[in-house]
Amino acid sequence: MRNDAALIIEQIMIAPDIMRMELETDIAADTSCGQFIQILVPGYFLRRPISVSQIRDSSHLSLIYRITGDGTRVLAQMKEGEKLDVFGPLGHGFPVVDDDIVLIGGGVGIPPLIETAKRHIMSGHHVTAVLGFASDSQIFAKEELESLNAEVIIATMDGSCGVKGTVMDAIQAYGIGNNKTVMACGPLGMLRAVSAYFEHGYVSLEERMACGIGACMGCVAMTPEGDTLRVCKDGPVFEIGKVVL
Repeated sequence: MRNDAALIIEQIMIAPDIMRMELETDIAADTSCGQFIQILVPGYFLRRPISVSQIRDSSHLSLIYRITGDGTRVLAQMKEGEKLDVFGPLGHGFPVVDDDIVLIGGGVGIPPLIETAKRHIMSGHHVTAVLGFASDSQIFAKEELESLNAEVIIATMDGSCGVKGTVMDAIQAYGIGNNKTVMACGPLGMLRAVSAYFEHGYVSLEERMACGIGACMGCVAMTPEGDTLRVCKDGPVFEIGKVVL
């Protein structure tokens, strides 16, 4: 992991309050799917953890994030040519397994699944991506995943696109068996449902993180045995059944 002054190559809004930022940074060379970086937003003390959505090459990263407060609003206003203080890569990401996989994402849990899909498709495996949104106006990443040759299934809560309901409703509608290897990231309720259904796979936890390196103990998770894990350092990706959700 390292600090770097990353150059903003591009920043655009891809859905309401959803931004995609392209960065030029040496951190890209050391990053794997499911990891994240910490960004120091100008004018703020605490860094913002943001998952890496794609590793374009050894010098370029793509990030997708939601504008949720003052800090990310400032970040979203930054322009091409400006620089950001970034730190990373951080955490343990998704493994690349020798198998076809099912990716399940909800909202801003979707971005780290894009690079995960790419790595598995490059290894010759079939990837099914089940994505959940509130409505069709919120959909993003579908075209990116399809361009990688992933099979994309959409669920919307209002039924405006794809299967009406949750990602689990879509999984049932498409007859996706629980014996598949799953990799999921999204709201805690979704991760609980995924972990209860699938026999094998991995979940990436979304937690508030301050330091990003396991020192502050601000993002603690528990094992079934009662041991303490740090989401930022021991995760954010954990094998299903290894943490209490």
